[in-house]
Amino acid sequence: MLVRQILGLKGGSEVVTLPKGTKVAEAARTLSAKRIGAIVVVDDAAPMGILSERDIVRELGRRGEACLSDTVDALMTRDMVTCAPDETADQVLSKMTEGRFRHLPVLEAGAMVGLISIGDVVKARLSELSMEKHALEDMIKGF
Repeated sequence: MLVRQILGLKGGSEVVTLPKGTKVAEAARTLSAKRIGAIVVVDDAAPMGILSERDIVRELGRRGEACLSDTVDALMTRDMVTCAPDETADQVLSKMTEGRFRHLPVLEAGAMVGLISIGDVVKARLSELSMEKHALEDMIKGF
């Protein structure tokens, strides 16, 4: 299955973004309200990094609540690993596993067209495996 198909299964390609300079406390409120695990930090709509719930929790563990007054660009991951719509689920899972992260921005011609999570990819892959299983069962049964 391709990333393009996974985005289609999600039923939307809206990516939650926050502008650089936003306070980490506001990012945490947004993550909670939208029930998501990562936000892309932008500068004039251009992606410049990604901030995950893990980034915030890690910093809370180190410094306590003082980090909540920092800006998102201070805590975000600047060197984002991305994927393209024509990459396969297996390629994306490999990137996520090797990088030990759970969210991947999807870029096409330099523009962000979506964001997929490891949960999105696993769900799509399980659906694909289920369809393959049923097709094989039907072949064995002679349908």
